Amino acid sequence: MDIHELLLKVKNNEIDLSEAEKTLKKLPYEDLGFAKLDHHRMLRSGFGEVVYCSGKSTEHLVKIFQSFNEKNINIMGTRASKEQYEAINALMPEAEYDEMSRIVKIMRNVPEQTGLIAVCTGGTSDIAVAEEAAQTAEFFGSRVMRVYDVGVAGIHRLLSKIEDINKANCIVAVAGMEGALPGVIAGMSHKPVIAVPTSIGYGANFNGLSSLLTMLNSCAEGIAVVNIDNGFGAGYMSTQINRLAVQ
Repeated sequence: MDIHELLLKVKNNEIDLSEAEKTLKKLPYEDLGFAKLDHHRMLRSGFGEVVYCSGKSTEHLVKIFQSFNEKNINIMGTRASKEQYEAINALMPEAEYDEMSRIVKIMRNVPEQTGLIAVCTGGTSDIAVAEEAAQTAEFFGSRVMRVYDVGVAGIHRLLSKIEDINKANCIVAVAGMEGALPGVIAGMSHKPVIAVPTSIGYGANFNGLSSLLTMLNSCAEGIAVVNIDNGFGAGYMSTQINRLAVQ
């Protein structure tokens, strides 16, 4: 059943709205040949599709953005290069780019920001990953408080901010080196903590593996761990938690 037929059936009271919504959730994707775009993901999960840009050809990426843009759908791409952004922006001037997080986006409908997520970093070298998390959460409608450079090397900095951090519905803790920050925060907070290991560190950091293992082995309760440098995953999951808190 295509959209036109479905709408006619709703108009003629042949099916009710709840049945029509179920049908919409199962509608086929848009097949571009090289990509199959899921325009109805928002209906199923409450989150629109996000594009991982790294490794994609510029031509393909531009066509993907055009497809979403023509349907008046908000679209965000992660790990985008400046060159990819410039190609998108040449055809879609409303595209925005943040060099720190490497996020490119087009916001047709700006969502109201609700609740509160705290995004914290151990050091300033972790900010690029933290910004990916923060801007992902904002893209999906969460209000974000940034608390950067509060690592355990100077724990008084964290202690001075912990009261504000505890006002959030969810905490994202981003850290490299030994990755101790999430465990320390979780030991001082009753809010869920999403730990993000980063690849920042010297040789024995093993490009983030040591941070990942520290976070997985933390004795503090209430920590969930995402993959190394996966700010997007943390921003997405924290928004899910934040939405539940504000319902």
